[in-house]
Amino acid sequence: MKRLLAGAAMTLAALAAPTSSFALSAQEAILRAKPAVALITARVDAEVTINCGQGPVTVKPRPFIETGTGWLVDGRGWVVTNAHVVDPAHRLPPWVTHELKKTAIDQACVEPALQAQKMARGQRPDLEERLRREMMDVAMAGLRFTPQSQITVLLSNGARFPAEVKKFSAPLLLDTTGKPVKDSGRDLALLKIPDGVYPALSVGTRDVNIGDPVHILGFPGVVLSHELLNQSVTLEASVTNGAISGFKQDAIGQDVLQSDAPAAHGNSGGPAIRDDASLVGVLTFVSLSPSGGAIVQGFNFLIPARDVLKFLADTPVKKTGESAFNVAWEAGLDAFFRDRDELAVQKIQEANRLVSNLADVKRTLAEAEDRAKHPRPRPFPWAWTTFGVSMLSVGTYGGMWGRRWWRNRFRVLPAQVIGFIENGLSPLLVDVRTKTDYETSPLKLPGAVRLDPDDAEKGRIPLDAESNQLLITYCTSPEEATSARFAHLLRQRKFSNVRILKGGLGGWTNARLPVEAKSHLPSIGLEIYKNLTLGDVERRRYKAGETIFREGEDAHAEAYVVHTGSVDIRKRVDGGERLLSTLGEGELLGEMALFRKAPRSASALASTDVELLVIKNERLEWLIRNRPQLTIEILKRLSEWVVSTDHERSQRN
Repeated sequence: MKRLLAGAAMTLAALAAPTSSFALSAQEAILRAKPAVALITARVDAEVTINCGQGPVTVKPRPFIETGTGWLVDGRGWVVTNAHVVDPAHRLPPWVTHELKKTAIDQACVEPALQAQKMARGQRPDLEERLRREMMDVAMAGLRFTPQSQITVLLSNGARFPAEVKKFSAPLLLDTTGKPVKDSGRDLALLKIPDGVYPALSVGTRDVNIGDPVHILGFPGVVLSHELLNQSVTLEASVTNGAISGFKQDAIGQDVLQSDAPAAHGNSGGPAIRDDASLVGVLTFVSLSPSGGAIVQGFNFLIPARDVLKFLADTPVKKTGESAFNVAWEAGLDAFFRDRDELAVQKIQEANRLVSNLADVKRTLAEAEDRAKHPRPRPFPWAWTTFGVSMLSVGTYGGMWGRRWWRNRFRVLPAQVIGFIENGLSPLLVDVRTKTDYETSPLKLPGAVRLDPDDAEKGRIPLDAESNQLLITYCTSPEEATSARFAHLLRQRKFSNVRILKGGLGGWTNARLPVEAKSHLPSIGLEIYKNLTLGDVERRRYKAGETIFREGEDAHAEAYVVHTGSVDIRKRVDGGERLLSTLGEGELLGEMALFRKAPRSASALASTDVELLVIKNERLEWLIRNRPQLTIEILKRLSEWVVSTDHERSQRN
């Protein structure tokens, strides 16, 4: 029963497990998060007026462009990224200005000088460098520099939005001595794009452990600039997988998470998520080779999610991951991965109406629509079938167990009765056998009080006992039916502590507990009655003088016990019949032919009206093999017959 319940519980758990944040596949977790990931571009354009010695010239050098990754933390248009991704456009650091001025000088001064000598860029690098040095001081003297910065956010549906920096915690930078600069911070920036409905990514609050799987989403530069890839790569974030491999601190003592998930330039600011689709960290920096400056994979570092929450604490972002789009999108994915295709189409279409044409939404919607139109063959629902069968079995066995418990709730075993006696509870045994059973059985329990169940049905229960006295009723009816009815009547009479002897008189004798005889019985008869259930034994009645069996007849595999009356045993001797013995109540007869497997060796006649109990050979053999005391009594009687026969022979001789 316990195994059935356990199996059913496990099946139910497997079937009905909720789509909680801890029950997602890696594929579903990534699909939940990807729509919120965006390409961040920081661009600085400039207009530079330069005098290279031949009058002022205005040029627009190639813009400075920095790309990175960001993610929407709130469905109203709040975006998180690294501070160092937007720093060139936000604070316009001197090195950016210097690079733009240098490019402008090359464009306005160096290139015309090379063209005058009929040379192109790259033909004479030494000449280019000399011309640049000669013109640098002159050009810088009167240079007018007008920068124009912008930060944009590109979603996977191709929508590009201008972004404004609302909060900025400077990146960690080192000075020329290798020490952190004073304004080094957490390297986070919070951007705001125009109000609307957008996807969003929630920030996790669970603790992180070594070995926890992570997925880093972003726009690595190696993919964006790959000459063999379509320009659509700028719309969809790439995903790399790994695990948390360490807990470190940066140069100013801030916690960082180490991960072996691959990353590259362009992944900066990208979210690292776990398998519940929540943020575990933000990629902040990678590791470079000391020799060549190449990225060393397997040693990348994340800003922990808890530090992101601290950064957002005093901003309008109060509940991360909140978005109307998310509700529809997550419901659609849940239905999609459970093969509920029609519901998936409905929910994903709703998400697509809120934010249209996101790459992952379009692809998943197309697949769900195709599956809905062309349903796949569904496997036989073994899990549900197993669950149903288990529940049916639990119900069936539970009902059987309940009925059994209800029927046995007042029943006690013979051993428990002995325990009551040993503990001083002094139970009163009440013999409630039917009148017929009582009169035909010569046995009773020691000290039992006799009450007639027929009188009890009529309201007459002459029992002199306290209402809290422990009463134990017993009978010989199947399943203790008479005892159960009588116990119910006793409870109605305010006897509060009534129990039923399980197995009745037979259960007591089978437990080898003592019994009393209502009248004198030979010891062999007492043992036979203790081991017989009278209700299951055939009874035969003979009138006085009738023959029970004749000498020489087949035994028909039957022996007998004299229940009432007496039987004469006679044998033919010297042409006449001789009386060998007269057997009374409780005596066994006819067993000799069974032991010898031979015809009857004597005749049996009813000397009075007699009632016999018929014992079949199989039952007699079982009693002899399993009831040693009965076997001893039979051997004693056979021994007495042998001695008696020898004595008679000696007298005759």
